[in-house]
Amino acid sequence: MSGERAGRGRRRRALAVVAGAVVVLLGVLALLVWNGVLWPNRLAADRYAVHGVDVSAYQGTIDWPVLAAQDLDFAFVKATEGSAHVDERFAANWEGARSTDLLVGAYHFLSFESPGADQAAHLIDVVPAESGTLPPVVDVEHYGEFAADPPTVDELRGILDPMLHALEEHYGVPPILYTTQQIRADYLGDDYDRYPLWIRSVASTPDLPRRDWEFWQYSDRDTLPGYVGEEDHIDMNVFDGTIGDLSALTQP
Repeated sequence: MSGERAGRGRRRRALAVVAGAVVVLLGVLALLVWNGVLWPNRLAADRYAVHGVDVSAYQGTIDWPVLAAQDLDFAFVKATEGSAHVDERFAANWEGARSTDLLVGAYHFLSFESPGADQAAHLIDVVPAESGTLPPVVDVEHYGEFAADPPTVDELRGILDPMLHALEEHYGVPPILYTTQQIRADYLGDDYDRYPLWIRSVASTPDLPRRDWEFWQYSDRDTLPGYVGEEDHIDMNVFDGTIGDLSALTQP
């Protein structure tokens, strides 16, 4: 009996050691992912030939020739939010990015608190319609209090639809829709498939029924030379096509 008890004790201690080692290993892996050393989507993203970044004031001052030299093909820079906010680095980023060989576009963060027509007018006032630039992007995601109390489908579409219509009329190309798989499923479905889709999916590869994406934001934890700001990391994206296909999306 004492031998059995001793055996059980050794097994419990061994299991405790193994469990402790697993916890430590998981913690190390989580830390490596958090710091951008390991990223689960990188291997999948490497299959695509056309790569790009998206930036905002959080990346601070950007040396665009240095950043553009990091095997990049395109960049989206934050321009506006809602019907009044302008990203403080937009003008500098737009000019700097446009001075490189990158294909450049601007994005707008959609507010659920002001009419879509007002938000479109704000973006149009800030972002020039320049030939050869990528279509404007409308970023549709929950934020702040709306994460817990999201708008209804009718409320969101009532803001989004007038904005998309006004932007397409002004810039001459369909705007790009940036969103998550969940928001697309809950709010957009197939009704917006005429617009190029930029999907955010940083934990796994996108899985969209009956719909291909054009852009995929696969990481928000990368670091690259060429910027100094409040945020150490930068968002990384791929385009599903050739550089010629991407150029074909640009404004006439």
